[in-house]
Amino acid sequence: MRKTAGLILAVSLFSVQFLWAQTKTVVGKVTDGSGAPLANASITVKGSRSGTASGADGTFSLTVPDNVKMLTVSAVGFETKDVSISGSSILVSLNAGESRSMDEVIVVGYGTRIKKDLTGNIARVKGTEVANTPIANFTQALQGRAAGVFVEAQSGKVGEGIKVRIRGAGSINATSNPLYVVDGIPINGDPNSGSGLAEINFNDIETFDILKDASAASIYGSRAANGVVLITTKKGKSGKTALNVNVQYGTNKPTGYRGFLNAGEYVDLLREAAINSDNIEGVDPLDPAQYPGSWLQFAEGRLTRYSGYSNWRNLETNTNWEKLAFNDDSKTKLIDISAQGGNDKTRFFISGGFNDQDGILFGNNFQRISSRFNLDHDASNKVKIGFNFSLSRTITNRVADDNEFYTPMQIVALAPITPVRNQAGVLYDRPTTTYYNPLIELEDSRYVSTGFRNIGGLYFNYKFTPGLIFKSEFGVDLQNQSDDRFYGFRTIIGQSTNGYGEATWYRRFNYNTNNYLTFNKIIRSVHNIEATAGMSFQKFNTDLSYVTGEDFPVEALKKLASAGRITGGSTSASENAIVSYFARANYKFDNKYLLSLSGRVDGSSRFGKDNQYGFFPAASAGWVLSEENFLSSSKTISFLKLRASYGISGSDDGFGDFGSLGLWGAAKYNNVSGLVPTQLPNPGLKWERSEQTDIGLDFGLFNNRLSGEIDYYVRNTRDLIYSVPVPGTSGYTTQLTNVGSMQNKGFEFVLNSVNISSRDFKWNSSLNLSKNKNKITKLDGEQTLIPGNDGRYLNSLIVGEGIGVFYGPKFAGADPANGDALYYLADGKTTTNDYNDAASFVVGDPNPDWIAGLNNNISYKGFELSVLFQGVFGNEILNGAGGFMSASFDWFDNQTRDQLKRWQNPGDITDVPQLRLGYGNGIGASSRYVEDGSYVRLKNLTLAYNLDSKLLSKLKIRSARFYLTGVNLATFTKYTGWDPEVNTDYRANSRNQGGDFYAAPQIKSLTFGINLGF
Repeated sequence: MRKTAGLILAVSLFSVQFLWAQTKTVVGKVTDGSGAPLANASITVKGSRSGTASGADGTFSLTVPDNVKMLTVSAVGFETKDVSISGSSILVSLNAGESRSMDEVIVVGYGTRIKKDLTGNIARVKGTEVANTPIANFTQALQGRAAGVFVEAQSGKVGEGIKVRIRGAGSINATSNPLYVVDGIPINGDPNSGSGLAEINFNDIETFDILKDASAASIYGSRAANGVVLITTKKGKSGKTALNVNVQYGTNKPTGYRGFLNAGEYVDLLREAAINSDNIEGVDPLDPAQYPGSWLQFAEGRLTRYSGYSNWRNLETNTNWEKLAFNDDSKTKLIDISAQGGNDKTRFFISGGFNDQDGILFGNNFQRISSRFNLDHDASNKVKIGFNFSLSRTITNRVADDNEFYTPMQIVALAPITPVRNQAGVLYDRPTTTYYNPLIELEDSRYVSTGFRNIGGLYFNYKFTPGLIFKSEFGVDLQNQSDDRFYGFRTIIGQSTNGYGEATWYRRFNYNTNNYLTFNKIIRSVHNIEATAGMSFQKFNTDLSYVTGEDFPVEALKKLASAGRITGGSTSASENAIVSYFARANYKFDNKYLLSLSGRVDGSSRFGKDNQYGFFPAASAGWVLSEENFLSSSKTISFLKLRASYGISGSDDGFGDFGSLGLWGAAKYNNVSGLVPTQLPNPGLKWERSEQTDIGLDFGLFNNRLSGEIDYYVRNTRDLIYSVPVPGTSGYTTQLTNVGSMQNKGFEFVLNSVNISSRDFKWNSSLNLSKNKNKITKLDGEQTLIPGNDGRYLNSLIVGEGIGVFYGPKFAGADPANGDALYYLADGKTTTNDYNDAASFVVGDPNPDWIAGLNNNISYKGFELSVLFQGVFGNEILNGAGGFMSASFDWFDNQTRDQLKRWQNPGDITDVPQLRLGYGNGIGASSRYVEDGSYVRLKNLTLAYNLDSKLLSKLKIRSARFYLTGVNLATFTKYTGWDPEVNTDYRANSRNQGGDFYAAPQIKSLTFGINLGF
């Protein structure tokens, strides 16, 4: 028995040794048609399930029996190819399949995945979809293109901040902005810092991948509560160098005008308002003895003053001040040049761009010069190195915030009877004008912001085996901005100080390193395991300094060196750091069953010592039903996947770097400096935590000619960070602490269709529709209401309502008997004419119920047409300037044209109370100034023609495209203001939204462009 066993063992060992000797190792690389490497391609022995998968760089190594002559290579979205083994190294190029909607390689945190294998929700917007859009900030180009992503420009001021909300607002006091990651580097994306993201040339961007649910985003832990936008810039490709030149030129106009009274209407209504006030007081304006008490005499005196050299009684002047707020010669000029190429070892992409865009407001302009150099080099079969480098300079001629008298839009308050200039050609100002004339700013002031931004990174890849790769990254994001202001002798700021100057310098330096291992293994062709583990460290340093001066000898010398007196100055510095450890594992069985687990530990310097570290886990699963036997042969269902996820993410941004600490500041008395306490400490301050559940369905029908996604999500955020009042006896007014909770719950639907696909004619459509319901579920302790504290607005925090709802008096129109403004009492039926007695109600919600986008792309031979409609529904807007411009002539501001519908006689039914000069009849903040903010906009329309190949050959160029692009061409809305896409800049945050206070309308542009490829 023992002899037999020994014989069997010997034979077995010999057989194994013999078989081992009869094998060979085949190495190779899989690429797409352009030469770009294909990750996760399957390489198997033809006719068997034995094989491997290509790595991130497309390379593979496979040991096969010596008698194997053929391999089968496949990748999702590409045609399968059989290749013969000729030698020990092969290069395989796969052609794209007919449909790739489910097969794209999507960028995820610290890696990539095929969309078909995703268990989280990630929306992709390709750079080609938004390229050459004539706007300053790339986030505007995302409007209407991704479900659940709400993008809103604060106003039409060019180069200013843009609000982005992914699945609703996530915080009250901390930031609700998503995290932006450019080529692996988390950058500063605060829209109110520097120029926001306007320094980035989005023609350099390959893709935007938007991580929306916790499963997709939790790998970024404490930074991911509001979603993550992964930006991948263009890379080089092997092959002949491709040179592209793009030139655009166009014009800009405002999307709309509000409309104000002309000179005749202004005079008539102002005199009527004065007479009405006299009637109330029982004054006879024609009796000289009562002259001092006559509103009419007072008004006519002002009319004489406001007329300047003209005669108001003859209506000699009729100035349209609203049109003068806008630049009637606004232009856009863009030039982009790029080169892309390389070989099997080294690939590069370089670009340079120039963007010069006039704003629609006088004195507003944005200019950007940008450059980029991306390089990837395969040093060996194991080592890959590269870098991404960008440098830009922006120059922005800024205008004042919306609430300043000298901002362009407040010019509409001036009387239309006032000439623009006197007979000597000098701009009129007070006392001739009703208020300060903002046109003086255009002649006598400057406010120029110059910014430099460098975003760059280096990386090193080492491949231990085809399935085990180490990657190390180091990146920096350096922002420098200087603001140079000068206000001349006639300006509202400089007239009392013989000129005023201010210089501000801002620097924010952020450096980041990521170091992680990626493991990929296919076992027996049915088990696919991917794992990532690593660490990250990031630090931010911020420096700010400013100096002010007055008393300039002449206006031509605008620098502070010429100031007679330096009147102020200060410097400050701040810093914060975060260290992280993360891991993720993905498992796929038989292409049917998907599982993903991730976790991240973050430590932040912003929190108290007991709460500096937080753990943010996530789990998700997917079931590809279309791979099951009962659906695999279906001619209708091409793809069907059910997925579900749950995860926790956090937020540590938006409330300063030292919120948990007790702070002291310098104070001076009698030229002696000392310390005073400035902030109450809170060592228990901790992370805001968002828990999100997502259930989704991905589908493809009729060979994926119809595909889409359906998602339902619930996001609960707790431990909200907020400054709460403290007793005055403490010596402080507020303390930063964790209070309350909030919920966002919603539904998303995406539908993509290939309507027609023939050789010459193609038509594709894409629809996205999203509903989000925001609700505050808890405030501090038993508190259920924190009312608005700004007299012109009503934004409040109420348990059970959305963040920042409008809570205040409910306007009941004008009293038919006497024209008094009426408001509802608490029963909602009885009315009062006393604003102070009115009850408060929820009278509007600035948060939209629905957002949507509809895109159609049509091509016929060389012609292309792209049409994008974008819509926002169910939100309200409060006109904070209504108490001035639509105020029943409470004072001398020119009025909107709806005031022509005022109450005049008993029995009149109207919502415009009787005009009463100086009486404030209905001008308090109330539902009177709340309107429906819903709109549908023709966001983008592009018509293009591509020269055919025969003509290109004669011209000896690779491509030529001529196109006409329009942005914001048409807006359909009931809102009577300038534009329904508005969030006045001087008070914009998560709570204070939906306000309009002399905010500029959006820019409507039309540009012609030429794109040439060599």
